[in-house]
Amino acid sequence: MKNLLPLILLLSLLSFSCENAKTQSDPIQDEILAIENGLIPPFVVKGDSTAKMNIYDRMEHYKVPGVSIAVVKDGKLHWAKGYGIANTSTGDSVTTETIFQAGSISKPLAALGALKLVQEGKMALDEDINTYLQGWKVPENKFTETEKVTLERLLTHTAGMTVHGFPGYSQTDTFPDIITVLEGKGNTPPIFVDTIPGSIWRYSGGGYTVMEKAVEDVSGQALEVFLAENVLAPIGMTHSTYTQPLSESFQANASAAYDGDGKLYEGLYHNYPEQAAAGLWTTPSDLAKYYLEIQAIRAGKNDGVLSKEIVDQMLTEHKNHWGLGPALGERDGKVVFAHGGKNAGFSNDMMGYADQGDAIIVMTSADRGTRLMAEILRGISDYYDMNLRNPGEVELADLSSEELENLAGSYQLDQALGEIEEYKVEVTVRGKNLFVYDPNNGDENLLSPTSKTDFVDLTTGDRVEFQITQNPVGMLWGGGYQFYKVEDK
Repeated sequence: MKNLLPLILLLSLLSFSCENAKTQSDPIQDEILAIENGLIPPFVVKGDSTAKMNIYDRMEHYKVPGVSIAVVKDGKLHWAKGYGIANTSTGDSVTTETIFQAGSISKPLAALGALKLVQEGKMALDEDINTYLQGWKVPENKFTETEKVTLERLLTHTAGMTVHGFPGYSQTDTFPDIITVLEGKGNTPPIFVDTIPGSIWRYSGGGYTVMEKAVEDVSGQALEVFLAENVLAPIGMTHSTYTQPLSESFQANASAAYDGDGKLYEGLYHNYPEQAAAGLWTTPSDLAKYYLEIQAIRAGKNDGVLSKEIVDQMLTEHKNHWGLGPALGERDGKVVFAHGGKNAGFSNDMMGYADQGDAIIVMTSADRGTRLMAEILRGISDYYDMNLRNPGEVELADLSSEELENLAGSYQLDQALGEIEEYKVEVTVRGKNLFVYDPNNGDENLLSPTSKTDFVDLTTGDRVEFQITQNPVGMLWGGGYQFYKVEDK
């Protein structure tokens, strides 16, 4: 008995310590853990409970080495966290200070610089942009005879400008200046007007490159210097830069870029002379400061990076739900502003409210990060009841084995895809679903029926329509890829 007493006392103390640790656990860490195990797929089945997923499992599934997240809640940075590896060659982990290429998220931040010049009376939103350009002009043609390219149209993607986006330059490529890019002497075509300005909405990184040149010409400063002094520093974005190629002082914290197979890009990442369109390096925590700044100005902050009048104009909807920089939406009557970003080896997304202190920012170091980001956004939005990103609801149909078997077989894409002349996939029956295997890349999809002809992959969100009344039977994948059933040889 004497020997048992010390053991009982030790067990009691351990029990007390464990209980005390539970009561003193960090509630935010508990929230993060719940979210990490609460990622949500794009669709849920009507009447079923939502299947939740783990962030590390999904990173492995999509071959995404690194992820960084920031959550703004109730007007504050609620939490931020990095996941995975920033650079597999060095073994460095992702932290909240790891910087990622923002891709097109560069645009709404660069737009703040142009709007700063508008606020100061140095530029006008409705003036012909050629008024401000020096050393290069938007080429005049039949489309610009009656309507002109203006700053407002450039920022809202309604200027009729060409060139959607930019592939970037490897570390061994010659790094061109902005006029070389505008003239189409780099690795993209010339940037010009090919439709009447103001007539349509069409996303144009080329248009933002024209805006970049105008801002430099009016301010008399290189874009990275002007934005650092007038946008990034005032907002407090100390881990952000538009410098391209990346300056040495930022390189130690830079994430590497990874392709669709999770392989490191040669030279670690690409460089982008198109700084306004794609050149920002930043962190989710710094982008959270962007949201907090805009939200504070909307709430009446007087010494913000812009005036409330200009911010209100920025968040006024133009064609295709676009503002002066960000994309715009609405949730229960509340304005949401957002933007995604895709550079070689980086995929990012951010969205938040204008008049409510909530926002979510996710950055990844991989070409296949898009679906993972969506799962994270849905999980965070659901956990905090933000109503920013929600899954769709589908009702499944019950097809007979015969109906499913009639759809099984080999399907060939009606055109070559890349270097593959005969791009085929195999469709088989698996239970009450169809299983699609793509031998070209190893992709697998489990398709659940929503009607006799319509199917959906509940995990990826892919939608597929079978055209059963034609011969041969067709399969339209995602509304864009047309396959036809072929006889096995």
